[in-house]
Amino acid sequence: MRAVVQRVNSASVKVDNELIGDIDKGILLFLGVEAEDKDSDFDYIFKKVTNLRIFDDEDGVMNKSLQDVDGSILVISQFTLYGDARKGNRPSYIRAAKFEDGKDYYERFIKECKNLGINTSHGSYGADMKVELINDGPVTILLDSSKII
Repeated sequence: MRAVVQRVNSASVKVDNELIGDIDKGILLFLGVEAEDKDSDFDYIFKKVTNLRIFDDEDGVMNKSLQDVDGSILVISQFTLYGDARKGNRPSYIRAAKFEDGKDYYERFIKECKNLGINTSHGSYGADMKVELINDGPVTILLDSSKII
């Protein structure tokens, strides 16, 4: 599982010109699911995202998590995180999870965020989405469950 975590002042997502999700201060998360992902991959990414200390404390040091600052999260499905362009110029997405498998993990991520009490918005799985954001920092962190040491 891969995740691109961006600290934002605000972010929103539209489908067919209709606003379907928006947040203020928090995390914009692009979430990609690999065909070989298991629950352990989900658990790793979920815990990292929700506990990642990328928000400033009183001294201006990135020492607080999303939950510490009562921030929000906007979760966007992003199968293209598994695009492989090493051969030729057209990326291959063969490593991305099949639609239903990816959707299950995506919906589970949203549900688990809500269960933690995090203000959670999301896109529409598999839809053509237009995402707008105002980066804060910018702070962008890449996470990959296959790179656990």
